Amino acid sequence: MSLTNKRFRPALLSAAIAASTVSGAAFAQEEGNTELEEITVTGFRKSVMDSIGTKRDAKGVVEAISAEDIGKLPDSSIAESLARLPGLAAQRLDGRASRVTIRGFGENESATTFNGREQVSISDNRGVEFDLYPSEIMSAVTVHKTPTADLEAEGIAGVIDMQTISPLERGERVVQFNGQMEMTSFDKLNPDGEDQGQRATFSYVDQFADDTVGVAFAYSTMSSPNQEERWNAWGYLDYLDTDGNLFLGGAKPFVRSSVLDRDSAMLVVEAQPTERLNMTFDALYVDFVDEKILRGIEIPYGWGQSSTASITSMGEVENGYYTSGTTEGEHLVVRNDLETREAELSSFGFNTKFDASETLQLEFDVSHSAVERQIWSYESYAGTGRGSSQGINDELSFTLGSGAAGAMFESGIDYSDWDIIQLGGPLSWGGSAALNDSLGITGTELANTGQDGFINAPEIDDELTSLKLAATQMVEVGIVNEISYGVSYRDREKTKRSEGYFLTLTDFPSTVVVPDKYRLGTASLDFIGMGDMIAYDSAALLADGYYTLLQESLTNSSHLTKSWSVNEKVTAAFAQAEFETEVAGLALTGNAGLRYVYTELQSAGAAGSPDANGIIQTVPTDLSHDYSHLLPSLNMALALDDQQTVRFGAAKTISRARMDEMNASLSVSYSEQVNQEGYNWSISGGNPMLEPKEAIGVDLSYENYFVEDGYFSVALFWKDLSQWTFGGNYLVDLTGVTDPVSGEVPANPIALGSGTVNGGGGTLQGYELSVSLPFHVFNENLDGFGLIASHTGVSSDIQDPNGNDYELPGLSDSIQSMTAYYENYGFSARASMRKRADFKGEVYGIGFDAQQRNVVGETLVDAQIGYDFAESGIGGLEGLSVFLQGQNLTNEPFVTKNGATIQDYQNYGKTYLMGFSYKL
Repeated sequence: MSLTNKRFRPALLSAAIAASTVSGAAFAQEEGNTELEEITVTGFRKSVMDSIGTKRDAKGVVEAISAEDIGKLPDSSIAESLARLPGLAAQRLDGRASRVTIRGFGENESATTFNGREQVSISDNRGVEFDLYPSEIMSAVTVHKTPTADLEAEGIAGVIDMQTISPLERGERVVQFNGQMEMTSFDKLNPDGEDQGQRATFSYVDQFADDTVGVAFAYSTMSSPNQEERWNAWGYLDYLDTDGNLFLGGAKPFVRSSVLDRDSAMLVVEAQPTERLNMTFDALYVDFVDEKILRGIEIPYGWGQSSTASITSMGEVENGYYTSGTTEGEHLVVRNDLETREAELSSFGFNTKFDASETLQLEFDVSHSAVERQIWSYESYAGTGRGSSQGINDELSFTLGSGAAGAMFESGIDYSDWDIIQLGGPLSWGGSAALNDSLGITGTELANTGQDGFINAPEIDDELTSLKLAATQMVEVGIVNEISYGVSYRDREKTKRSEGYFLTLTDFPSTVVVPDKYRLGTASLDFIGMGDMIAYDSAALLADGYYTLLQESLTNSSHLTKSWSVNEKVTAAFAQAEFETEVAGLALTGNAGLRYVYTELQSAGAAGSPDANGIIQTVPTDLSHDYSHLLPSLNMALALDDQQTVRFGAAKTISRARMDEMNASLSVSYSEQVNQEGYNWSISGGNPMLEPKEAIGVDLSYENYFVEDGYFSVALFWKDLSQWTFGGNYLVDLTGVTDPVSGEVPANPIALGSGTVNGGGGTLQGYELSVSLPFHVFNENLDGFGLIASHTGVSSDIQDPNGNDYELPGLSDSIQSMTAYYENYGFSARASMRKRADFKGEVYGIGFDAQQRNVVGETLVDAQIGYDFAESGIGGLEGLSVFLQGQNLTNEPFVTKNGATIQDYQNYGKTYLMGFSYKL
């Protein structure tokens, strides 16, 4: 028998018991009858059984999702499936589950791998946005909550591994078509939006050359619409009365219509020419385009920024907030915005396993993944006149809290009148010396009135190449029966380029009536009481030359500090021993390992400062840093009997700092006079000297697999956190760096920096309760009914370096999920709920910077019914199954708060999907 067969014999046996490789068959014997009746378990129940088998046979503490078939994960999104697992939760991004947290840690504290290899991301940092990855081409996802030394990724929270199918293990030919129609409960909120979409997947699996070569291919295409009514408050004024009561400072309500178009292809080629050699090549390509149409009216209100605006009345105060008020002389900004987020991902990997002998297996793995992301966010302004003192004034009243959207308004102007609302900036904002100069403005009358729109255009490139050499050897040394060891190398470079552009009408300083050919109709803002507003094709106006563009970065240093390149070279070595022994007559298995990780960091950017004319002068920066860590790990499983297992895990883990916090781009100033700390240089921006966050974690769990398709578990976990990151001061050596203004190299090169530093820490602790309960354990007449549920409680006592309490991003103190299902005789039905308490989450702010917000807890409800014609007895339909699914059936909004008042309120409505799967 080969080493491969020896190593994986327990897992294959468990899989055979749970579902068998081909049909998922189990056997039942009726009392008094010696004949065995074959019962085929398929569909959702089979995926549950396979997931339980993965959890039971894992080396450490894991959670798993398994697809019944390629293209048939239990949910339409990987993030939604992950959010149903114990201890995991998802944050919605534009209505879709995207960012995943594990046991209270945000997405930047976990690692994501694809077939065991770390992946790049389309975000500014490390956290993966899972809506990039198509669930339709994945066969399974495993979440490693405790590490093992051979895992090729590091994360304090854990590692999420997405897996493709193995065509040789599949062992049969599969040709399958999946199709879905999608519809939102909202009608089109914008006249040029979409409220219907579709998805389709083709998959093919086959084996050739006497089952020594296997091929799996899948192509998936999706066009998914989404609608949103969005309220956003600028903030609240606290200086209008002596008691500090808060008055609405401004608001930015929108209606959004978006379409996510995603095309993806997956290829796996597996060859096993001999029993001792296995080679696998896999490739993934994803083309991702998320287009959004946003229309709304920006309401300056208390922060009117207008010489004509004034507050005329302030209503009653409740809980420190004025609940109503009126202003006159307002000039509102009518917005017709577009946003396009494009990403192209490619991932390639080659793996070879060779049994050099009956006891030694060698492994070689090489991979490359890359992503390019571009965002084009275009704002187009219109109003009643140019600048703060021109055009028709509006009298505007608001009532706070009278409606789910946050506030309702009463206006005196018809914002759907094409003659009244004209192209041009109605407020004097966006001040820029470069913009004034480009327009030839020399006096004060038109100063800072040339911004008629704006474009944010950040770009991300992320590339990762990895190499691994490893060996696994069967031994008989005391209780140790297997050792594995190896080395790996990862080279990752992430580059961000930030830029913004002022838009000015070519007819400046005149305003422009929107020409007929660009008029699309109106968009309704009834959800905030503002009625209809004009809707026009702003992209076509830009393309046809109605605007001129000017770079914002000429006079705004924020683009400088948001443009950078970070290169990480990670060299790692590991050794791990598998052991098996007995304690008090009970079988104890596990592994102990040690991982050494050495990281070299190179961060490149620019240092900049404005000259006497306000123009940013820059010089390049290039800073380096290195660090190393020893990461021990221990996992043990004590089998109390055939059903009950107690697991224990202990490990040291790290999470590298956010890449945007490690960049070398700096806003600098130099003074001939030293500051009070004794330095000439003062800088702000990134800190390439950041060390990784560290944690020592302990896990203890009890698992009871009372039947092959059911289990319950109780888990406790604790982590001691150190080297966390907070805002503070640090020192940087700028030897050789030129003062951007004087052009000279200062004698004192040490700079006092303001940014992110290591320090502080504390503990995080929690518990998990989970159960998968098939009702046939109570009565055979309940076969097909079941319940899957979990509850997680998390708490922390983390402090910053100054001793102040700190709340971890992504931490909800309670998380629950529950799925009730029935599946029998071809019919299936499921209802699912996932709930999480309040947490700090990230949203996109101005310039697409990540901003922390206090997110209100939410409860999401989904349901699905379906029928599999395999049991219908209808000829020709044996491979057909159909389903109907509803998502967010309770219309749960996404809400953030500023104190007691709503800051963001995003209402997405419900989503309905109707689909089929046909397997030849």
